[in-house]
Amino acid sequence: MLDPATIIKWLDTWGYLGIFACVFVGNLGIPVPEETVMLVAGFLAGREILNLEAVYAVVFVSAVVGDCCGFLFGRTGGQRVIARLADRFAFVRNRYDRLQTFFHIHGSKAVFMARFIAGARFLAGPMAGAAGMPFLRFLAWNVLGALVWCTLVVTVGYLVGDELYRVAMLAHSATRWALLAISVIALVLYLLWWRERHQPAASEPES
Repeated sequence: MLDPATIIKWLDTWGYLGIFACVFVGNLGIPVPEETVMLVAGFLAGREILNLEAVYAVVFVSAVVGDCCGFLFGRTGGQRVIARLADRFAFVRNRYDRLQTFFHIHGSKAVFMARFIAGARFLAGPMAGAAGMPFLRFLAWNVLGALVWCTLVVTVGYLVGDELYRVAMLAHSATRWALLAISVIALVLYLLWWRERHQPAASEPES
């Protein structure tokens, strides 16, 4: 994770364009510290270096647009590319398998829930597109997830004051633990569902 001081200097140079670019590419799967950037943007708004309303708007729009681009990628055949990457790279395969289970259990709501899971966020759009989810349904869950997620992260950055670095570290750590917890829960639910589905039906008593 980049030092928040470095991101502060970077955003001081690039401003709202830098925020948009970072959140957008983060939602496409490029490994950038988008959550830390959003925290720093909120922090700078608290210092009146950036405008808070503009920061909310920029991060929200970039998050929604990034996920919609991922959806179109999945709808136009990108699922095959992701599957090949999953076969080749273990870290992609682990995330891909977890999110497949997640989508299977939660359906459309997984688009909203994946917004809060680092490493799964960028796969939600392509997988929804490849699965044939109607675009308007995807868009509704995408917008709702982005609205809650962006507002929460920016507001925390706005309120933390001089505790920015510690909060950034806690957020980074909490995201990893949340991913682990949700993965375990999703796996348990899937195994229970699988066992119930494949359990042989009890023989009817003879009359």
